[in-house]
Amino acid sequence: MQRNILVTSALPYANGPIHLGHLVEYIQTDIWVRFQKLRGNRCIYVCADDAHGTPIMLKARELGITPEELIARIGQEHQDDFAAFNIGFDNYHTTHSPENRELSELIYNRLNAAGHIDSRTIKQAYDPAEGMFLPDRYIKGECPRCGAADQYGDSCEACGATYTPTDLKNPVSVVSGATPETRESLHYFFRLQDFEAMLTEWARGGHVQQEVANKLEEWFQEGLREWDISRDAPYFGFQIPGTDDKYFYVWLDAPIGYMASFRNWCDRNGEDFDAWWKADSDTELYHFIGKDIVYFHALFWPAMLHGAGFRKPTKVCAHGFMTVDGAKMSKSRGTFIMARTFLNHLNPEYLRYYMAAKLGSNVHDLDLNLDDFTQRVNSDLVGKLVNIASRSAGFISKRFDGRLAGELPAPEVYREFVAKGEQIAEAYENREFSRVVRDVMTLADQANQYFDEQQPWVLAKSEETLPQVQAVCTQTLNLFRVLMVYLKPVVPTIAAEAEAFLNLDAQDWQSVQTPLLDHTINRFKPLATRVERDAVDAMIEESKETLAPKGDAPAASGPLADNPIADPVDINTFGQVDLRVARIEEAALVDGADKLLQLTLDVGGETRNVFAGLRSAYSPDQLRGRLTVMVANLEPRKMRFGVSEGMVLAAGPGGDELFILEPDSGARPGMRVK
Repeated sequence: MQRNILVTSALPYANGPIHLGHLVEYIQTDIWVRFQKLRGNRCIYVCADDAHGTPIMLKARELGITPEELIARIGQEHQDDFAAFNIGFDNYHTTHSPENRELSELIYNRLNAAGHIDSRTIKQAYDPAEGMFLPDRYIKGECPRCGAADQYGDSCEACGATYTPTDLKNPVSVVSGATPETRESLHYFFRLQDFEAMLTEWARGGHVQQEVANKLEEWFQEGLREWDISRDAPYFGFQIPGTDDKYFYVWLDAPIGYMASFRNWCDRNGEDFDAWWKADSDTELYHFIGKDIVYFHALFWPAMLHGAGFRKPTKVCAHGFMTVDGAKMSKSRGTFIMARTFLNHLNPEYLRYYMAAKLGSNVHDLDLNLDDFTQRVNSDLVGKLVNIASRSAGFISKRFDGRLAGELPAPEVYREFVAKGEQIAEAYENREFSRVVRDVMTLADQANQYFDEQQPWVLAKSEETLPQVQAVCTQTLNLFRVLMVYLKPVVPTIAAEAEAFLNLDAQDWQSVQTPLLDHTINRFKPLATRVERDAVDAMIEESKETLAPKGDAPAASGPLADNPIADPVDINTFGQVDLRVARIEEAALVDGADKLLQLTLDVGGETRNVFAGLRSAYSPDQLRGRLTVMVANLEPRKMRFGVSEGMVLAAGPGGDELFILEPDSGARPGMRVK
């Protein structure tokens, strides 16, 4: 029975280019969609640019253009990059559309009429020079805890403290540099707590991964709270019905953008939108998202849909982040790689293949190890899979005018390959793409082994055994065809070129049931070539150049020019700081803190608990077992997450450009740093 499936990926924000971290999600989604279509299901894949919010408004102002001009320009760049990586959207739209305005107002009005919208006056930071209320991230000042300068209005990157913008010392507006004022404003709130019972049942019904379900249970235990869905003018977005100066917060209309993009597709294709989105629809709805936006997609979104009388998602599929060579993508190291930069040097199909080889159905992070990437593409995709065709095709073209034999010499081998199809299909369905790749490559090994055992190059020396050569090569080319169908969702361009080589129309999942016999193929052309390390290195270098500051060189440059040395202290004062080598025995995320990691440190037989603002630069797995340097005699500080008993030393400007200090080999926990 044919399934009707609607699939979405999270909407990329329309103020910057696509990078490889983004592509994890779109490649994962596209592979799953292509598999469903290959199996004969009706699967519609829609997306859009997320085009609203304060950053869009300010970026457009900085460039001297309108927000509409900015999102049109960025939207085209996004679509060009996606197309180059074979991301096959059925519709790509924008949240700044008539369809999205209509649906956002409809959902809001239904929620309001049902009593799920409240309003009250709140206090906010206001920029008197710009005449606008400021989001927390648009205010900077000195941390109220440690005094560190240039900290955002919600948390301190130096000590990890969290606070409100009103707590900052000497605050300034990032937009104008003016001192913010505290003013009152009426805001509108969505009563998420009204849907706690429904959401609890939905979350336990298999609609999210187990890791996500566990996180949702924590939030349920804490109790759901109302959500501020309004922003004050000036703001680039949709005005809230019945107001003069209030706009929908971008996160309200962004997920509705899924519906809007699909409605746009329906209007152009004569499809019944309501049949897909009504509460009792028998269609399926899958959202692919990053783990950082689970709260919006697994709580707010199903609650909004349910409250407005629409269907809820069949499945929300979250994935982890991407690291490069075991570390967070870094601009200084050249590993913060834009999609376009990758395309300048490497075949996009290779990234699709490598990501598939690493992707499972869990929420774990994915590491793009560039050495492993090179080796895996060269040995598996080129050396195993494509090699099957290149070894056989020459014999068929030269000796038999491109004609395949009329029967297979070992039909049981072919039947074994075909029989693996359901196992591979199950892995695709469950998003276990790494298992798909493993199974296909295992079969590729078997196909190459069959060819080696038959030794057609030996058989070709005698006219009497030439029919065996034709039969053996026909067998291996049929095995190659099966494997290319199985891998078609992953490498669609290579698969299409393989179909052209085999002189076939586009293949579907059922095509392999019948072998290709007494059939003329075309002359073989290389379907994939080896990755050279020079190309990878050039990509890294270009990434460094692309992200380097532009313009005339400053009169003084370097770290000391950018970060002047603080006022001197005498040797006795410095001597009071007790620096010790510590081993990071355990590292864990801190719930409710975007910047912090909780570290358990071994300081030579003594264990310390330290909260460190390293989350933007390291995952817990990257820290466990490493040596570092800590301030051991820092007075313990009580935080809302617990007591921090020291400070880990790190260097860098902050964010992902942060590196823990590590002693040389031979150092042991507890040693004093002199």
